[in-house]
Amino acid sequence: MRGPVRGRWELFGGLVRAAGRGDAVSRHELLSVRGHNVAWLVPLLMLTCIAVADVATDVFQIIAWTVLVPGVAAAICSVWSTAVFAMLSVVVYLLADMVWKHREETGLAGLMLVVLGGVVAVVAAGFRVGGERRMLHMRDIADTTRRTVLRPLPVGFGGMDHAAVYLSADSEARVGGDFYDIQPGPHGTRVLVGDVQGKGLGAVETAAALLGTFREAGYHEPDLATVAERLEVRMVRHRAHTAALGRSDGDRFATAVLIGFSPGLPDVVEAVVFGHEPPMAVGPRGVRVLPVVGGLPLGMAELAPTGRSGTPPVHRLHLAEDETLLLVTDGVTEARNPAGVFYRPADDIAPAVAADARSAAPTRLVSLVRDGTLRHCRGRVADDTTVFAVRRTTGGREPRADG
Repeated sequence: MRGPVRGRWELFGGLVRAAGRGDAVSRHELLSVRGHNVAWLVPLLMLTCIAVADVATDVFQIIAWTVLVPGVAAAICSVWSTAVFAMLSVVVYLLADMVWKHREETGLAGLMLVVLGGVVAVVAAGFRVGGERRMLHMRDIADTTRRTVLRPLPVGFGGMDHAAVYLSADSEARVGGDFYDIQPGPHGTRVLVGDVQGKGLGAVETAAALLGTFREAGYHEPDLATVAERLEVRMVRHRAHTAALGRSDGDRFATAVLIGFSPGLPDVVEAVVFGHEPPMAVGPRGVRVLPVVGGLPLGMAELAPTGRSGTPPVHRLHLAEDETLLLVTDGVTEARNPAGVFYRPADDIAPAVAADARSAAPTRLVSLVRDGTLRHCRGRVADDTTVFAVRRTTGGREPRADG
């Protein structure tokens, strides 16, 4: 095969290898105008430019570059559209070779290259479209799993203003070991935020087990310490079950923060910290870390010294009505910049709240921390990241029971 033909074929092969790669959703959004897919315009414009250039110039056999058109179509268009452009490329090539005749014939070799390129492009488009369908199906499954584990929380749920941001370290999985929930009940509203050690489906399964226990115990148990004990027992039982199955994650543990908002105590919260970062209180007067002595993570109570309870103590803490509780996982606190410096959320929160007290509202607060985290680590999230903010609803309403 001659040099120019071989070069065109190698370039076409690169386009074919690119077909099926990348995020199908992002590509479709990029190539859509008002909800209508206009990806076909790209190969059409390319084919038109090649034909016009071949007629209007004396450059060597520009028309042979039509082999690239079905390759581009294979990367962004449907199978049928790719087939149409493959046929159009052959037609345009024949017109240039047999009708326009403004230069010597390009020969059978060029025609065979265009025909073969069209066939390969259609096959590549078929593989790409099939892969995209499978990927979108798996994404739907992941989204369903995420909604099951991290259920949507209604506005004002449990008498709470709340907001959450969740960033999965695995963009394809879209769900990981971080978890959070609010559970209103007759004894007040309880909040749980945590992080399961490790990644993958095992971490998701563990998070789901802990959230299931929290939703039941948080509603029925009058004492927050009992809810904490139930979570510890559930973690131990779950570990025993996975170990009995012979799985390698039988030693998994989880860090968590359990918060209780009690009726009749508008300026007090109860907190239990299982080896997690303590919550921060954010309000017009600034940012402060709540003075909580953390205990062992969930599933590690057996390591507590003899004579001491493995469950961390319940702390009763002051929280002003205009303060928001901010809880984050280690995806925030362990985010590093290129120099290896850890991210400190308070460095961004304090000046923002000082400039505008409305920045302490849950929605603004989680956006502020999310943007600061991504900016600090240059968008490279190394671990699942959760930012959760909650405070009592304005107007002095107390946490209401689950209806």
